[in-house]
Amino acid sequence: MEDNWYVYILRCGDGTLYTGITTDVQRRLQMHRSGKGAKYTRGRQPLELVYTQACDDHGQALKREWQIKQMSRGEKEKIIKKES
Repeated sequence: MEDNWYVYILRCGDGTLYTGITTDVQRRLQMHRSGKGAKYTRGRQPLELVYTQACDDHGQALKREWQIKQMSRGEKEKIIKKES
């Protein structure tokens, strides 16, 4: 059985939002914080995890990540606020 996949959004220290996918959100967050995550998040510390969504499989996570990346900043803030 395949692990669950998650879509996540990080709020970077400069106020920008970064969206990604993983099977282990906490491990991936630590990678970002240590500078071993995405190139985009390096130098944008501190990083705050502001949104997660469980997905059934890798394909669904990729699709949801793409959908979120197509959203405006305001739309992203709405889904973040909804989860809070």
